[in-house]
Amino acid sequence: MTMNDRTPIPEGRRAELGAFLRSRRESLSPATVGLPDGFRRRTPGLRREEVAMLADVGTTWYTWLEQGRDVRASEEVLAAIANALRLDAVERQHLFVLSDRPSPQVGSTNPDKLEEPLQRMLASLSGQPAYVTDRRWDILGWNRAAALIFGDYERLAVDERNLMFMVFANARHRHLLVDWEETARTSLAMFRHDSARYAGDPDFERLISTLRRRSDEFDAWWPRHEVLNPLSNIKRIRHPRKGLMVFEYTSFALQDGSDRKLTVYTPLNECRTVDKLDALIESAKRLL
Repeated sequence: MTMNDRTPIPEGRRAELGAFLRSRRESLSPATVGLPDGFRRRTPGLRREEVAMLADVGTTWYTWLEQGRDVRASEEVLAAIANALRLDAVERQHLFVLSDRPSPQVGSTNPDKLEEPLQRMLASLSGQPAYVTDRRWDILGWNRAAALIFGDYERLAVDERNLMFMVFANARHRHLLVDWEETARTSLAMFRHDSARYAGDPDFERLISTLRRRSDEFDAWWPRHEVLNPLSNIKRIRHPRKGLMVFEYTSFALQDGSDRKLTVYTPLNECRTVDKLDALIESAKRLL
């Protein structure tokens, strides 16, 4: 393993990193990591040399890290230390943040199902279409208003329940978008920006390969490497029952380390969109 030297980490953060590592080390028993208890343990938890051995790093170097000295750990070494200390996903992310390294993504134990508080929050946005997407822009959950405007996501196959797939490879959704080319180009540039950290990820590669086969436009535009930061924008919808509707949409990152986002569409007064959405919602209630 190698330790990379880059811009020094501020002293205060190094001290916090050392204290965090020490606290995690002292919280572990030797038996937890498969080591014998031994005799004459004067301090709680593991010894520094035991953590260093488990992580396959030098004891002196690991000691310097705990002491807050000006040393830098590579992402590979941090992952090894996290494994040695049995850090959970949130603790692992905290370790990477303190070390000024790109944070590993906190995976969901059930990525296809939103937590109940998120489901209730979506449902409460009754007058605004809204959905939650994951790191690959797969749609994980949505409210009734979103289904009334964009269609019933439940009817789509899992891999097709993806914003990029819907824009480029779902003919019905493509027809909904009045300004399709502008929306598609902007979406692709934002997706490339968001997906940069996952370059080479099999799930992303599968989606990109599918879209290049299914969409001539995606195949032509993807190699251009255009990028945009996520932004708020206007989306004009050609609804099959209500005609032209205009929404302003904004995405919000969920601050749980999951790389999920909440996207909310606010109906504008233009083209009587608010009235049209209210009518769709009332009509759907009568069918329940």
